[in-house]
Amino acid sequence: MATLTFKPKNVTKQLLSVLPDRAQDVLTSRYGLGIKSEKMTLEAIGKKYGITRERVRQIENYALTNIRKSDEFDEAKEYFDEIERVIDSLGGLVSEEELLNEISKDSSTQNHIHFLLVLGNTFIKKKEDSEFGHRWYVDEGLADEVHKALRSLYTGLSDDDLIPESEMLNAFLEEVKNLNQKYKNEEILRRWLSLSKGLGKNPLGEWGVAQSSNVKAKGMRDYAYLAIKRHGSPMHFTEVAKAIAELFNRKAHVATCHNELIKDKRFVLVGRGLYALTEWGYTSGVVKEVIKEILGESGPLSREDIIDKVRKERYVKVNTVLVNLQDTSVFKRDKQGKYTLA
Repeated sequence: MATLTFKPKNVTKQLLSVLPDRAQDVLTSRYGLGIKSEKMTLEAIGKKYGITRERVRQIENYALTNIRKSDEFDEAKEYFDEIERVIDSLGGLVSEEELLNEISKDSSTQNHIHFLLVLGNTFIKKKEDSEFGHRWYVDEGLADEVHKALRSLYTGLSDDDLIPESEMLNAFLEEVKNLNQKYKNEEILRRWLSLSKGLGKNPLGEWGVAQSSNVKAKGMRDYAYLAIKRHGSPMHFTEVAKAIAELFNRKAHVATCHNELIKDKRFVLVGRGLYALTEWGYTSGVVKEVIKEILGESGPLSREDIIDKVRKERYVKVNTVLVNLQDTSVFKRDKQGKYTLA
């Protein structure tokens, strides 16, 4: 955590003291600076004083401006400088939530820090938008570079992509290679990645498009996909159910898991109870259909070549392939001993 050498509540109390009572109360209520840390809306404060929300906003702006003009504000410069150093140590661009949590876990103290951020002349806040959450920074150029880099990482991904964290960090480093070296450490890079609404990390620590099922896993099929992908080779449905429980701490009934694998086109049955990912190039269908597809693509093949190609698609015995080749209504054998489609 980032430790401040001053007490935020004492600083805000001193700064508020330059205001008349009503202006003090408006800021105290608006930013949750009182005994209770709840923040009041413009409407609620307006009802309290019998004035419009727009009038409350005017009083708020008047109060902030007058504090900034005061001697007390000038005397507090060292405290604002210290907060600026904290922001820089966190990467120079940091989400509001993380910045406040890094300084204090106490919600009341966080309100006082937030008030100082709003009050400080050097602090810039970007409100939440479709791409990023609320964030604070001081250096506009740095923020622009990080925003640009995050957009580039996001637009370069498809919904199916899953990137190991080490690769994602290396790709990010390449995007921000012109920035100051002091920002190029994994902790800051992860902090910047967390700003993006487009990027997300799944329970296995892999990065991808935030809203894709590979990252935002919602059900057993998604968890099964991640488990098999992580395994890297076909798995029996009982193994898949066990892996879901171990990797994601999710209850996975074996029969239910099997049923879900059957229904989803992302999986293909390649042996007795063995499932692979369709994206690995496996063909769906029974062995006979696999042979038909192989011959349709490759033309006449010897028995040995057919066996070799089928066993790359299916975990089956040699005799199973040979039995299927004996169906003369589907396959025929030429004078060279090669098989073709009948």
